[in-house]
Amino acid sequence: MPRPRPAPAGAAERLQKYLAQRGLGSRRAIEEWIRAGRLSVNGRIAELGVKVSEHDDIRLDGRAIRVRAAAGAQVFVFNRSAGDPLLTADDQHENPRAPLIERLPKSAGRRFIAVSPMPGIDGGLELVTSDGALATKLQRAIHRQPSEFTVRVKGLLGPDHLAGIESGMLDRGAPIAVESLSTSEADLEGANRWYSIVVRGASGKDVRQLFERQGALVSRTQRVAVGSLKLEKSLARGQYRQLTDDEIGALLKPARPADEESEDY
Repeated sequence: MPRPRPAPAGAAERLQKYLAQRGLGSRRAIEEWIRAGRLSVNGRIAELGVKVSEHDDIRLDGRAIRVRAAAGAQVFVFNRSAGDPLLTADDQHENPRAPLIERLPKSAGRRFIAVSPMPGIDGGLELVTSDGALATKLQRAIHRQPSEFTVRVKGLLGPDHLAGIESGMLDRGAPIAVESLSTSEADLEGANRWYSIVVRGASGKDVRQLFERQGALVSRTQRVAVGSLKLEKSLARGQYRQLTDDEIGALLKPARPADEESEDY
């Protein structure tokens, strides 16, 4: 699937799309700015549907917005260690850690959006992009794809615990789809054991709750795969790589039914 491309230089685009492609926020957030009268174009309060180009004077709360030229959609995958900040700096006074996105090239953008991020105490596969519209589509798409997590718990879970996890029931009421749950003697780690679970429509927070709801003492949850995208052993903790066009296309494919809006983002 080809990577979505921005309009040619100088071509007019809807304001929310133009700013989202350049990393200023999600399209929905920018629409809220327009409704609130916070954005102006060439001295006039912007309205929904107004089209702009790089030649227009765009301001937010009276301040000029300096935007970078839109590049092809970029998505990065990180292997995040548990506790490492992804988008925001660690606010601890002792030994603060810089967010992982600071390792990305400056040309990739200045505002990044995490796609279905893991809880801060957990880690593994994390996706980020500076394209707000693309982030929304990816969020919708991976919610429909199977995701694999590994969960470290203290001790061995009994049959009743496993049956409860496989039921997919959460505190919110609606169950999630559990496609598989497994462990082996090779997954022993001292007094702990690792379980592998494949689910659909669940976040890392949901998976942790799924185990804790059965009384399991969870010490770590890691996401290791989303759809066909797997966390390679060659990608060291704290490192990242850019996804290819084919990988982005594979992630987006489930979110493009025939009745979905056809407009590029």
